[in-house]
Amino acid sequence: MMILIPNIISLLRLLSVPLIVWLLVADQREAAFWAFLAAGLSDAVDGFLAKRFNAVSEVGTFLDPTADKVLLVSVYLTLGGLGLLQPWVVILVVSRDVLIVGGILFSFAISLPLRPRPSSLSKLNTFAQIALAVTVLGGHGLGWHLGGLFEFMAYAVGVLTAASGGQYVLQWARDAFAASHQVER
Repeated sequence: MMILIPNIISLLRLLSVPLIVWLLVADQREAAFWAFLAAGLSDAVDGFLAKRFNAVSEVGTFLDPTADKVLLVSVYLTLGGLGLLQPWVVILVVSRDVLIVGGILFSFAISLPLRPRPSSLSKLNTFAQIALAVTVLGGHGLGWHLGGLFEFMAYAVGVLTAASGGQYVLQWARDAFAASHQVER
């Protein structure tokens, strides 16, 4: 039963995305803040439970990052579309996730057994992206006045997103090179 709990939490995070986007579009920003905060915290909770109780599953290794990507891409696109987040940040975040998903699909298409492994940098990047979205939603939904914190966090997310995307590309290049040499033998 314990192995199901992290997966159920990830699934609930995935299912919360339409609600959060609707709340944003319907100008219910305070409610969007709380719903997004709960979804963001659920990412930490499912990961903690999976590791703490050795409840890591094959389904969870795909469901958790999928829920993260769908949540963050949807929220960043919505925040960008509403003019609440700078377009360059939205483009970086969405492009990195498209790159990762595209790399996975491409590796399957050419029968290379490549599978991205989340690194510490990738986890820090996800945390920073969630924190920026929480800060933006807090500013617009709860009236937080944080001065230059928005801009600082946007640049930090930009740097982390670019670095994490680059790290995935290098990882895939190494894995593809190693896999192609194994095929030749």
